[in-house]
Amino acid sequence: MRRALSIASWIAFAGMAGCTTYHPQPIAPAELARQFGQRSLASEELHAYMARETGRDVTPWPPAAWNREMLTLAAFYYSPALDLARAQWSTAKAGIDVADAIPNPVLQLPFQYNTPNPGPGAPFTWGPSIDIPIETAHKRGYRVEQATHLSEAARLNIINAAWTVRAQVRAAMLAVYAARDRMAFLSARADAERQIAVMSRHRLAVGQYSQPDVDAAVLADTQAQSDLAAARSAELDARAQLAAAIGVPVAVLDDVTLDLAAFGTVPPAPPAADAQRAAIFHRADLLASLADYAAAESALQLEVAKQYPDIHLGSGYTYDTGTNKIGFGLAGITLPIFDQNQGGIKQAEAKRREAAVRTGALQDTILGDLAHALARYQSSIKALQLSDAHLASARRQLESQAVGFASGNADRLTFAQAKADYQTSETARLDAEVAVQQAAGALEDAMQQPLGHEAVSDTLSEEIPR
Repeated sequence: MRRALSIASWIAFAGMAGCTTYHPQPIAPAELARQFGQRSLASEELHAYMARETGRDVTPWPPAAWNREMLTLAAFYYSPALDLARAQWSTAKAGIDVADAIPNPVLQLPFQYNTPNPGPGAPFTWGPSIDIPIETAHKRGYRVEQATHLSEAARLNIINAAWTVRAQVRAAMLAVYAARDRMAFLSARADAERQIAVMSRHRLAVGQYSQPDVDAAVLADTQAQSDLAAARSAELDARAQLAAAIGVPVAVLDDVTLDLAAFGTVPPAPPAADAQRAAIFHRADLLASLADYAAAESALQLEVAKQYPDIHLGSGYTYDTGTNKIGFGLAGITLPIFDQNQGGIKQAEAKRREAAVRTGALQDTILGDLAHALARYQSSIKALQLSDAHLASARRQLESQAVGFASGNADRLTFAQAKADYQTSETARLDAEVAVQQAAGALEDAMQQPLGHEAVSDTLSEEIPR
């Protein structure tokens, strides 16, 4: 009996020798807040990440000005949404190892006391035995295939999350661009309206203006000052939005110069066929949905394979009241004589149909959004062209008023009013330009592919490691 127990103990010890130990990793909110407060766009870790992702060193460091590509990479480094997507992919990859694991044998240690004792030996029946399960019908292979497809879907979700982060950075930078230009135009308009209000009061004093004319000038002055204050507030809000998109404190952007020149260009609209092809073959969410469907296929194959029984091999040693017995044979076979796993098969078939419908619905939504985004972009370009023509006409009128003022054919009040009107046209043109850039962003999101040439697009085809 001691020998049998020692054999069992040795087997148990051998199985436990390779066990992983537990290491606690508590989360302290105060520490998380401290780490967030220490994030910077000048860190050497960020420098190394950007050099690795772009394939070139970023010199000088930190750069004198940050463009959209660089801030997008910084957001890829700091974004909590991408950290979550990476963690989910790690979990999905671990699922492959779980699916590929071979079922462990079961060590059995039966013990029985016999009375009356039927044999010449001790009145005990005991001894170790092992139940070795053997899966049939490629079940483990189907589990691995299912886990692999789910892992691919999780990897593609990183790309989808990265595109969302990129879109957030783009939208925030566009908001900063619009707010700053609007502040410049509204500041000039506010100066002109203030001059008009002052001159209107002077004319009222000498009897050349009526009180309603002065009230209208003062109201226009007050509205211009209010619009300027709103633009300043919008610029602060846009900076906060940009900091949140990157994943850094707002104060980090205080000493950062933003390169917003990319928003001054308008790429041409792609042909509808090219845009549709890009959306179908580049959308990470659609590719992830296809991976989910493939996982559902493997799950169905697994349920079909479960109709075939697994085999359990048993072997062991038994001391039976003085008799030593060594056994070999089948420990058991599950007989699928009742439902042949029809319930599991039907459920897996339903899930496969659901995955197929979900993928088709997603593609329909993508194509619908793409058609809308493309039409919106094309119409916004036409609206910008009309706004350019209107601004050119306003500029000619302002130049004419400037010539008239210089020659004495127009008074100062008329010239100031012309300048205020021109700044209104400048603001209207800015609104049209922002509308074009917003439409461009919507079209890029529909395709998940940048318009024109942009180096950051290359990083979206990878897993975007950190």
